[in-house]
Amino acid sequence: MRIPWVGRRSSARSGPGRWLTGRRRWRLLLVPLLGVAVVCQLGLAGNAAIAGASTIAGASTTAKAALAAGTVAPNATNELDCNGWSAKYKTIRKLAGDLCTDPVKGKANRFVDNGWYVGHDEPSVKFISSASGSGNTMTYLTKIPVDPQRAPTPSGSVTNYGQLSVAPWFGLPICDPNSYPQNPCTPDSDSNVGLDVANAAGSAFMELQLYPPGYTPFVDSESCSVTKWCAALTIDSLECNFNFATCNNSCEEPVNFAFLQTNGVPSGPPSPQLADVSSFLPNGKTLMINPGDVLEVSITDPAQGFTTTVRDLTTHQTGWMTASAGNGFMNTSLSNCAGTPHTFHAEYNTAAVDNRVPWAALEGGVLMEQEIGHSEVCSSLANQDPVTESFANGQSFTDTAVYDTCVGGSEGAGKTGEGPCSSSAICQNAETQGPDGPQACPTDNADSGQLCEYADGYCFQQGTRTVLINGVSTTESSDANQCFADRFQNGDLDFDGLSYQASAWPNGSPNHPTVMQYAGPFTNGRTYPQIQFETDVSGSSFLCDVATGAGCQVKPIGSDFYPYWSLAKSTSLPLGVCAWNFGGQLRTTTRNFGGDAQYGNPDLSWYGGTNISAVQPNPEFTTRCTNRL
Repeated sequence: MRIPWVGRRSSARSGPGRWLTGRRRWRLLLVPLLGVAVVCQLGLAGNAAIAGASTIAGASTTAKAALAAGTVAPNATNELDCNGWSAKYKTIRKLAGDLCTDPVKGKANRFVDNGWYVGHDEPSVKFISSASGSGNTMTYLTKIPVDPQRAPTPSGSVTNYGQLSVAPWFGLPICDPNSYPQNPCTPDSDSNVGLDVANAAGSAFMELQLYPPGYTPFVDSESCSVTKWCAALTIDSLECNFNFATCNNSCEEPVNFAFLQTNGVPSGPPSPQLADVSSFLPNGKTLMINPGDVLEVSITDPAQGFTTTVRDLTTHQTGWMTASAGNGFMNTSLSNCAGTPHTFHAEYNTAAVDNRVPWAALEGGVLMEQEIGHSEVCSSLANQDPVTESFANGQSFTDTAVYDTCVGGSEGAGKTGEGPCSSSAICQNAETQGPDGPQACPTDNADSGQLCEYADGYCFQQGTRTVLINGVSTTESSDANQCFADRFQNGDLDFDGLSYQASAWPNGSPNHPTVMQYAGPFTNGRTYPQIQFETDVSGSSFLCDVATGAGCQVKPIGSDFYPYWSLAKSTSLPLGVCAWNFGGQLRTTTRNFGGDAQYGNPDLSWYGGTNISAVQPNPEFTTRCTNRL
């Protein structure tokens, strides 16, 4: 089947009439396509529920008994705290929360997980609509970037997308009565209160994440494949009650996680309680996506459970996942961290401006986002620090060629970066944000809660290495001498890595990846009429006072650059539509909304670590995509 919009050109006629006519033609083309997508998703969700039930039916006698009793005791190693700092349990994918939701503790306090700061850097576009269904049913179109043929260089003169963003994602609030503030939640209803008040609905945060290639394996790095992208459905909850009077320090931020699969069956147990190594290893049914492919990304909420679907319009493959009890999804008890099989649903009917998650730093809502701040490229690596873990179910994982410190590259010629850290979390060379670049951290104690970069790890040497997974030797790979800054803190907190270098982002050069393009979202054939730009980077900025907003600016003080959203005419998405781009200025850019000024000011009414713009018309559909701004 030919993709109907690829290669299509608009008419040579000029003037407003031509733009309006083209836009009507494009919408007429797109609406039936989206209708087919919704029908497909309903069918896929039903198949996923059946497949998931078969998976549970084949579980062990112990697991069946636990499910029958309605609660599931956690394994000793699990995903009950996706940040990796549980007071009781070990964490399988212990990456300091780089793929978790950024929580906050009220308007004037950063969230600290058992002594560790767990903030994020997530520049986003929030989409706003009062249309029925806009809060639970939507479709995006996106074109996946293509990396350069050359390997990345220590200087950053050649980069790939895995060095710029560990996970572009789409977000949405989800009902979870067992999440903060531990109140009932009515699915798909605007009767739920999303503000941080005593009667707010119990709320979780869904992220449909896309993972770039080049840095395997996913268990301790960021990629499913050396050459292909993949996607996963994640649902983060928060085990605290209102006003954080009580939090369970053993399971503060539990996450349900499952890759999107071509048969809808999770690769391993998705629940926080039972997740194991297989949950984070793609298998033969995991949807793999080629660079340059055009995707239709759909989010729906049928009776079978909240469902995410990716249809690859280039290869004609489809992957999906339904967050159902039958598929092994669970919510978590505040009192004892036990799991209860649970079918999740979207929280709201509409994408109203205040329909949000009451404990999250970002104020969405319907969100399109890029997770950044996890990349330092190096001339060499130092301070080897192996990863090895055995699990109660006989699984195991050992990766000995892991390092904590970046030398040269992003750190500067001949300079040695942060780390290592001792078993008591005392670290060497810790740095943080300074007024003119990195400065010394006021403490060397990584579990002090201070906003510092204590070590560069996890770091991996360029080339292949052998990793033991369940006792089997596997060949894994890293495209560069690469550090992800996610072992002892969540992110590049001195802002000297590739995410904060303008020259690293797509610029039309063959030495950098092509830009990631987006169209939409669309809800039942309609567009979202309003947007806001936002980011939570100030929450991770040492010089930002989240109580007053002082020093909470974008770009962060002392940094060289902060990436931003823009519009450009696309020949890869429908009929030359204006497409969202992310990064810096391109030759094709028509609007950049003031660059990093688009993110506005700190929102002291919500949380001073979140910068957000005023509500404004959605420019993708109110702009002719011609005049450069």
